Amino acid sequence: MEIVNQLVANGQFRVLKVPLGFIKVLEWVFAIFAFSTCGSYSGMFRMSVECRNRSDSNLKIDVDFEYPFRLHQVYFDAPSCKRGQTDRYFLVGDYSSSAEFFVTIGVFAFLYSTAALSIYVFAFEKYRENNKGPLIDFGVTCVFTFMWLVSSAAWAKGLSDVKTATDPEKVLELIAACEEEGNRCREVHDPVMSGLNTSVVFGFLNLFVWAGNLWFVFKETGIIAPFMRPPPAQEKQPAPESYGQQGYGQQDPYAGSQGGYQPDYSQQGYNQGGNYGQGGYNQQGGYNQQGAPTSFSNQM
Repeated sequence: MEIVNQLVANGQFRVLKVPLGFIKVLEWVFAIFAFSTCGSYSGMFRMSVECRNRSDSNLKIDVDFEYPFRLHQVYFDAPSCKRGQTDRYFLVGDYSSSAEFFVTIGVFAFLYSTAALSIYVFAFEKYRENNKGPLIDFGVTCVFTFMWLVSSAAWAKGLSDVKTATDPEKVLELIAACEEEGNRCREVHDPVMSGLNTSVVFGFLNLFVWAGNLWFVFKETGIIAPFMRPPPAQEKQPAPESYGQQGYGQQDPYAGSQGGYQPDYSQQGYNQGGNYGQGGYNQQGGYNQQGAPTSFSNQM
């Protein structure tokens, strides 16, 4: 009891809350329902044969069958309606291969899920060491996903054949007395197939659960880790400290030594071609040299 308490205390049960562990629990549960609903099935249907001679009739012909559905070994006795004699008839078909294959996959899936859950809870660090555990887990999960696909499809087809072979209307066609006039043959009730239908449903549920768990197991392998790393951050260019150091002052043709636009009037031709003292009105049209009166007294 102390060993159990220590294992429980050292167990990492929080892994059951993440998808990797939680889906494994679902696989464990669905595998139990899949193989148990199929492997524990037993069914029965009833027929009645009413002969012209009432004393030869049998109104309760029960036919029992069960897993693994080797129906060719299942027989029943029916009246021949001839002096109280009976004939023995066998059902048709052997569907044990698909049923047993389905149950076998369910049992092995249950055992593997149990072992995987134990490792997740009690040895998760060793499981992730060197990625060996996740790689093995991923490979086995791929195999079981494929096996659930094959076994579920095969058992679905096998169940359809079982339903046909155990249909009372089809079985009554085997009885020779039912072909004679005056005799009346009918089915009393059909076999209950709800358990077998449930097994097929859980088979395909296992397929979807195991296929969905492939992604979470694959992430544990670390194969995809290099592709999920963010790209390296690019270095930012340093901001310029001043415009003069980055070339802004050298590229401005209008900026002088004092920082603005300062035209030099002494060198641009305003004094040579447009100066009022030298090149303006005094040389070309000034009033002093072109006959303008110097004083009013000289004209008088």
